[in-house]
Amino acid sequence: MTDILEYKTVTESEVGAWIKVAAVADFPANGGVCADHKGLQVAVFNFSRRDEWYATQNLCPHKKQMILSRGMLGSSGEEPKVACPFHKQTFSLKNGNNLNGDHCALATYPVKVEEGYVYVGFKN
Repeated sequence: MTDILEYKTVTESEVGAWIKVAAVADFPANGGVCADHKGLQVAVFNFSRRDEWYATQNLCPHKKQMILSRGMLGSSGEEPKVACPFHKQTFSLKNGNNLNGDHCALATYPVKVEEGYVYVGFKN
């Protein structure tokens, strides 16, 4: 299993490579898919109700399970969030912060859509 310490948030200014994940049509509306990049599982979300895309680590930091791509999407006020389907911990899709006040947070990654394909940004 991938160690949580390997997951590091990437900002758009830090992107060294945009990795093609899949066609937009391959994503469920208001749902996610899991993609692998160099051994890191990344959850990529099509939050179609908001017309927004997000990417986070797929590893739930609470119980160390690769499950967040199957998480439930929603909003807390204006904050888009994902809830772990097993433990119901909720995390901001914008910055990865745990919205339940616990110490664990998610790594997040920039996402772009071009010519019908979804890309996630990584440092290298």
